[in-house]
Order: sequence, then structure tokens, then C-alpha cells
Amino acid sequence: MAGTFTPIAPRPAPARTEGLVPWVRRNLFGDWRSGLTTTVLVGLALYVLPGAANWGLVQAIFGADADACQAARGSGACWGVVTEKWRAIIFGRYPFEQQWRPELATVLMVGALVASCIRWFWRPWLVLMWIAVLASFFALMGGGVFGLEPVRTDLWGGLPLTVMLATLSIFLAFPLAVLVALGRRSKLPAIRTLCVIYIELIRGVPLISVLFMASFMFPLFMPQGTTIDVLVRVLVGITLFAAAYMAEIVRGGLQAIPKGQLEAAATLGLGYWQTQRKIVLPQALAMTVPSMMNNFISIFKDTSLVTIVSLYELTGALGLALNSDVDWRPYKIEAYLFITAIYFLFCFSMSRYSLWVEKQVAVSRAR
Repeated sequence: MAGTFTPIAPRPAPARTEGLVPWVRRNLFGDWRSGLTTTVLVGLALYVLPGAANWGLVQAIFGADADACQAARGSGACWGVVTEKWRAIIFGRYPFEQQWRPELATVLMVGALVASCIRWFWRPWLVLMWIAVLASFFALMGGGVFGLEPVRTDLWGGLPLTVMLATLSIFLAFPLAVLVALGRRSKLPAIRTLCVIYIELIRGVPLISVLFMASFMFPLFMPQGTTIDVLVRVLVGITLFAAAYMAEIVRGGLQAIPKGQLEAAATLGLGYWQTQRKIVLPQALAMTVPSMMNNFISIFKDTSLVTIVSLYELTGALGLALNSDVDWRPYKIEAYLFITAIYFLFCFSMSRYSLWVEKQVAVSRAR
């Protein structure tokens, strides 16, 4: 008998796992708790955002008109304070006619930071590029060379000072933190004790006290007639403070390395430093990327504390710009929102870069 053809019933199309709707369903309405939280937050946003948009955009004053801002006070934002005072906020007390110098210096340093985050630039000449960038930064900011007018370090301020302090303190603290973390795990009692004392002493006091000691107390112990620039003292204080916290992060990564890998390295005849450089540290540092980046972000924000030693970075420069002008003093909220956006831009960029590094590390582990 000839067989009868029976078609197979059509199957439903597979569920989509990519696109906006699947993402919303998976991340915002994955279960009843997630759905309830999303609903509450959306309702809160619908309640708050219209008023905020009306205050910050519709009724806002964008021109540098103090009379118009006074008339709109209470109903609209006065972004004119940013239009009028942005130079004083960004560059602090730096001489007005020379402000192109900190602007160029900041662009160079931020550009070098961005380039250092791109894989293509990870070449031996990157170190030479940084040497040139740092030399250019201090030459532009300090002057006294190439016909540039000298500018004292106590006049440096605003965003250039914030970027410089954060960048240099991170660069200097990282190798010191690695050495201290290795020293705390050393089998030599003297080295281990010194590293423990350093870490616990620094971590046991707030950064403000470290800056106060570096700025006001340290010069009292110097020989008569010997002075160290306050900027250098503050930079050393932030570096030592950051290194103590970073050392504990590195030590946590070192402790996560299985002991068998150290034994395997010893079996291969690798020395202590070869083992640390080729086997232990690459794995330990890869595991501590999230914590390390969190510490970097904290360092960037902690630079605002240098105001107590009369170095007016971004936050301190804002205070100087507004406190000296009665007409614009009432609009501190708008000015603080402006520098908040700057801080958020830098911190969010570091956070996203950290996620990218984590993905790269995950790919290397999958291999």
C-alpha cells in the first residue's frame, strides 16, 4: 500500500531573546518584585519629572542676567550663573588672561587618559607619551619656560587641579600598593610588620587628617629654611592614603590565588619575583578590577577635600566664584548641579571602562 503523506503541524516561532521588548521583560518585569519596583519607580518619575523639567528647562533662565534670574527665583532655574561663572569654576584663581594654558593642559591629560584605555595604544611608547604629557602639563600650568609667565601653585585650581591630583595619585599609589600588599604577605617579620603598621595607621584616620598633617604639621619637622610646595605635600598625602586602601584590595586578590599554583611555579624553578610577575599578580589584579575601579572613583571624588589646605579644586573653586559675588550667590544649587554633571561624567566613564575590562578578563578566562 502506498503511504499517505501527513504534514507535521506547524510549531510556534521561538521566543525572541533580543530587542527592546525581551530586554524590558527580562530586566524590568522578570518577576512580581521586579515588576512592582519598576511600576513604583515609573510612577515616582512621572510625579517628579514634570516639575523638574518645568524648573530646569521651561521656566529656566539661561542668559547671564542677574535681574531676570531674580525675577524667576523660586519658579525656574538660573543657569545664567554657569554662563557667567564657568571660567572661575573650571579654572579657579588662575589668571584670566592665561587660562588657555590650564585648558590645554587638561585636554592633554584627559586625552592621554582616554588613549591609555584603548588597547591599540598599549605599546612601549605609551610610557614616553605620558612623560611628555606630564612635562607639558606642568610646563603649561607653572610657566617659567618657553616664555610663559610663571604662575604659583597656590593659584592652580578647578578642574585641572582635580584631574591632575586624581591621575597622579592613582599612578603613584598603584605600584606602592602592590609592593605593600606583597610585603604584608612576606615571610620576613620586619617587612611584614612595617607594611601592617603603614596600612593600619593610614586606614585608621580620615583623609582630612592626612591632608592636615601633610600641609601644616609636616613642615614643622623640616630643617630650618627648607620648604616643600604645598601641592607636592598634598599629592604625597593622597597617594599614601590611596595606596593603603588599594594594598588591601590587592592582598585580597593575592589570597584568592590557589596555593597549588605557587607550588607549580616552584616546581618549574621560578623565583619569587618571576612567580609574582608571571603567575600571581596577573590573576590577582584581574580579580580585583571592580574593587580597584571603585577605589579609583573614590580617589577622584576625594580630591575635593584639598580645599581645607587652601587648594581650590573644582568644588572649592565654585565656592570662591560664588561667595565673592553677591548677585550670583543665591544660585548655588544650579552651580553645584553643573559640577555634579562633571563629576558624574568622569566617574561614569570610569565605571563603564571597568565593565569593559571585566568582560575582557572573562573572555581570557573562558579560553
